Amino acid sequence: MLELFPEHLAEFELALHSGLRRGEQYHAQWQNVDFERRVLTVPLDKSGRTSHVPLNAGALHSLAELHKRTGDSDLICGGARSSRSWFERALEATGIRDLRWHDLRHTFASRLVMSGADLRTVAELLRDSSLAMVMRYAHLAPDHRMAAVERMEAAFSTELTATRTATRTATEVINAPNARTSAVQ
Repeated sequence: MLELFPEHLAEFELALHSGLRRGEQYHAQWQNVDFERRVLTVPLDKSGRTSHVPLNAGALHSLAELHKRTGDSDLICGGARSSRSWFERALEATGIRDLRWHDLRHTFASRLVMSGADLRTVAELLRDSSLAMVMRYAHLAPDHRMAAVERMEAAFSTELTATRTATRTATEVINAPNARTSAVQ
């Protein structure tokens, strides 16, 4: 699909690396990118709040490629109209019917979960207020419950060992011969 529109590869990759909604991405301005802190500020997200999107290396690479293409433009990707035209034409040309721009956002979330991110973090990165919404991705991390209890065990293993030792010592004292007689005397 993207071989038909190679000049738009960076836009596609930015969506996969950032989880931006189409409107957020195509209305994003260069003045809102902080390359030093690796953050894109979205002035008004879907919920009407300002949010800060962390940028990984892939997103930064996409932004560098986009900057070469857009030059002096204020908009990172050239506006919402350009996304609709090339994306729909690419889908039509390749016969792909079941792909929407929003699916790139779902792919971002799925990749987060599959790489070990917890669902609350995924919800925060999607800038979605509902943890229930991100539960649809839970099946992608079937080992998350076991991993959680293993992390807890590792964090408290010293404390657990001390508790086991104290319990064992107390049991040995109680069950020792003459324990009752010496305790009574």
